[in-house]
Amino acid sequence: MLPADIEARHADWERMSPVDLLTWASERFGDGLVCLSALGAEDCVLVDVIGRHRLPIRIQTIDTAVLFRETYALWSRLEKKYGISIEGLRSDLIPDSGPTAPEIDRLWEREPDQCCRARKVVPLRKALSVRQAWITGIRRQQSETRKHAQVVEWDQAFGLVKLNPLAAWTVEEMWDYIKVHDVPYNPLHDQGYPSIGCEPCTSPIGTGEDIRSGRWRGRDKTECGLHVAPVTLVK
Repeated sequence: MLPADIEARHADWERMSPVDLLTWASERFGDGLVCLSALGAEDCVLVDVIGRHRLPIRIQTIDTAVLFRETYALWSRLEKKYGISIEGLRSDLIPDSGPTAPEIDRLWEREPDQCCRARKVVPLRKALSVRQAWITGIRRQQSETRKHAQVVEWDQAFGLVKLNPLAAWTVEEMWDYIKVHDVPYNPLHDQGYPSIGCEPCTSPIGTGEDIRSGRWRGRDKTECGLHVAPVTLVK
């Protein structure tokens, strides 16, 4: 599927429900499709849609090795509730056992952009190199950098189709869905954390703050690099 083909069908995809869109995508891309779940509230909705409707879509998440313990617990809860497996993606610099490589150990304190690239972007690029399309939980309402997200778009950074089934959803629609369908979600959302990333770089927000203001607080940084233009990657 080429960028021109995507542009011609924007209106059709905007009218599709998440389940209809994901059903179409699973039929169109087959094993070339993957859902990247960051285990945020939006991602839990997508896991529910996939699990509830038994869609044959692989689900992966990026295990940076410094996620909140609540996030790891949610990962297990989702797998058990829906009878699925959520595969963890890890940097080669973070072994399953033993110490993290010195070059990225506590790198978030010195170079948070480099830390995100090493822990998140590099392993995701490797995983997506064998796919034709990926699914994310991006919503336009989340931030200025995401307000133009399309339901289906060409991802220039990774060179494949990107699906954002919840792009047009409001935060109210998302939480209504979670409540109606009893979808497991991270309890930190109830403690002032609307956006949850790695533990060292995530803090609760105050009244009136932007929903992503708790990410990399005090730094001129709003994205980890997964949903921005192409970047030079750490090897």
